[in-house]
Amino acid sequence: MAARLLGHEVSELCIGKPALRSLSVSTATVADALSALKRSDERHVSVWSCQHSWRKANAAAAAAPINGGEINVEDSCKCVGKVCMVDIICFLSKEENLSNPGIALQSPVSVLISKGSGFVKHLEPNASLSDAIDLILEGAQNLVIPLRTRKKFVHKLSSSSTIHNNREYCWLTQEDILRYLFNHIGLIGPAPNHPIESLNMIDKDNFFMVQYDDPAASALPGVIAKSLAKQTSVAVVDEEGKVMGEISPSTLNSCDESVAPAIATLSIGDLMAYIDYGGPPEELLRLVRKRLEERNMEASLELMDDESGFSSSSSANGSSSDEESSVGSGRSGRFGRYSTRVVRWSEGTVCHPWSSLVAVMIQALSCRVSYVWVVDEDGSLTGIVTSTGVLRVFRERLSYMVKAETDHNSNL
Repeated sequence: MAARLLGHEVSELCIGKPALRSLSVSTATVADALSALKRSDERHVSVWSCQHSWRKANAAAAAAPINGGEINVEDSCKCVGKVCMVDIICFLSKEENLSNPGIALQSPVSVLISKGSGFVKHLEPNASLSDAIDLILEGAQNLVIPLRTRKKFVHKLSSSSTIHNNREYCWLTQEDILRYLFNHIGLIGPAPNHPIESLNMIDKDNFFMVQYDDPAASALPGVIAKSLAKQTSVAVVDEEGKVMGEISPSTLNSCDESVAPAIATLSIGDLMAYIDYGGPPEELLRLVRKRLEERNMEASLELMDDESGFSSSSSANGSSSDEESSVGSGRSGRFGRYSTRVVRWSEGTVCHPWSSLVAVMIQALSCRVSYVWVVDEDGSLTGIVTSTGVLRVFRERLSYMVKAETDHNSNL
């Protein structure tokens, strides 16, 4: 059973997933990315590199060899990155960009893409679940899978997605894999009922935190970008190290570019209030405007204006090509100013060292996060459990069971 589970094709996890919308790395700007995100129901837009004509791309894709399920795409279109609102907010919150956001938004979209090796990996739809898990454990944060068409089902191409290598693609996320494994959690024996501490799942070194009273401008942008890359969050603690909440990429992803001036001018605590409950208090809006004016950054006030022209693409070279950068119409102002969901954004998801693996997985999946903070009895932050850590436990246990099954069958 363990071998069968690890051998399942990743295409099974992609059924019903939407096709990617995309931008061209060679022609798109930050403004194009902002416009695409606001017009889309998706929170991310893919960025692709295509160095040749469509006909040559299709021929290269048809002849591309497959090694261990991974596509050889050296001679065809390749997804090189994944951009979200957090990338744009962090970029615009830099002082040099706030001084002239209009110019900053004309920067190439490549400034938003992580330079980390292996950040995006391509997999064929017939690759195994174990292939996908191994790539994630090796450092890949985003997996791109071609959407498979079935003989008895004519796949209707989406007018808002983009065709690359004569295919549509989708993201396969850590959450997708964890949900799939959770449905088979009984296969790994009693381990899910064990405390996370006994499973050595608590990472006590590699997590991000900031002090409640720290200036957001100096403390936040760097760690938010790192936490986004690692698909975690930034804990907010008091002077005694007790967790007061968090500022997560998923929170900022539900905001818009108007948060950039707030990051540049407020403290961490004030920023938590600014993005909490779906909208900033009027006194904090006035404070942000006042501090921007004091620093002669009046140009950035336009980012806080609902009527700002920055919300739509204003590339000097026009929009990206129809072939490589189609993003669809979507709804105008996808994020508006803030999400309409009524939640307290700054509350973090926490567990204890004695919490069981299954309890932590339920917390993460129900809150749709890829991490859970670990605190001790008095609320002091001691570490973090990540989706990668959970996947490592599953991979080790299932691999052990596969070996045991193989040894057993060989002795029959």
